[in-house]
Amino acid sequence: MEVLPKSISLAATLAVAALFALPALAHHGWSWTQDGFFELKGVIADIYIGNPHATLDVDVEGELWRVELAPPARTIAAGFTDEVAKKGDEVVAIGNRSRDETEKRMKAVRIIINGKTYDVYADRVPPS
Repeated sequence: MEVLPKSISLAATLAVAALFALPALAHHGWSWTQDGFFELKGVIADIYIGNPHATLDVDVEGELWRVELAPPARTIAAGFTDEVAKKGDEVVAIGNRSRDETEKRMKAVRIIINGKTYDVYADRVPPS
């Protein structure tokens, strides 16, 4: 039986770990969004507060948009829980649209529902 030197074994282990980490890195962050803020107005079709991040499905004149919020802990800390909104409520989402304009998807920094504002990424909210 041949034993690999520790440096080769460590390099192989790191390479395998990187393969699993890359999809997670690509999924999170803002690299998939456009620069500049985008505002979306519609009606909530569905609410999900769970991992990896909370989402709203929003009906905008018959087109369904996916509005991604922050991870659950951050979304809830901003005051947004599934008790403060329901299907059929009007929503305004402010954030960054997907770079792929054929994709009906955005990442929100602020949502406004029933006159209440929830800053899920307060450090990214546009200046007033």
